[in-house]
Amino acid sequence: MTRNVVISGGGTGIGLAAARAFAADGDRVLLLGRRRDVLEKAQVAGALVYAADLAEPEEVRGVREFVAAELDGRVDVLIHSAGGNGGLEPRAESADPLDVVAREWTVNFRINTLTAALLTEGLREHLASPGGRVLFLSSIAAYRGSGSGAYGAAKAALHPYAHDLARDLGPRGITVNVVAPGYTEDTEFFGAGMPAERRAARIAETSTGRAGTPEDIAGTLHWLASPGAGHITSQVIQVNGGAVRGC
Repeated sequence: MTRNVVISGGGTGIGLAAARAFAADGDRVLLLGRRRDVLEKAQVAGALVYAADLAEPEEVRGVREFVAAELDGRVDVLIHSAGGNGGLEPRAESADPLDVVAREWTVNFRINTLTAALLTEGLREHLASPGGRVLFLSSIAAYRGSGSGAYGAAKAALHPYAHDLARDLGPRGITVNVVAPGYTEDTEFFGAGMPAERRAARIAETSTGRAGTPEDIAGTLHWLASPGAGHITSQVIQVNGGAVRGC
């Protein structure tokens, strides 16, 4: 059966790799993101696109209406790949340290946590029952910090939310899981790129001796959405090459 797969942040990086994996199965994919031009340039066979700022309730209502009209009101797989490095967003207008901290924490929670919560709640009643899948993208930073703490905290906040959702949605036959990538190349997270020394240090932390790829993460998401993972829920799956071991 063709499934309806909704992917936020689907125009680049991990979201795009996931979109291609599901489209290759013949699933119908809806790509969401803030930049329509990026979504339209994504090479995903047959994909629908809808541009929206998912941190704005009214724009999430627009997504819900689009899903009702174009996907027959059914979401089989919901993947939250939107978000990223709040440090790449516009800076605080003031140089006052407290203003800088307030801006950094607010931006990181807005793009990484609020987007996921609003989209999930907006589409909650459209999730396929039974068989629906909700998948969040966290980060290795949720386990070991992210410098200022803001990004890691924003990603870590998804974990208890996912556990609560798994409990709430389980009776409907819907699973909810989190994938926490480690250092992953070929995404927009590091802006113009990572210095060679820092990149080498990140790779040296792994047991596999290489950086992760968007396809590594997409493969895990694809498996968690499969029938074979139907009894896996309320879990955080780390995909980091062994850079952080165990749970």
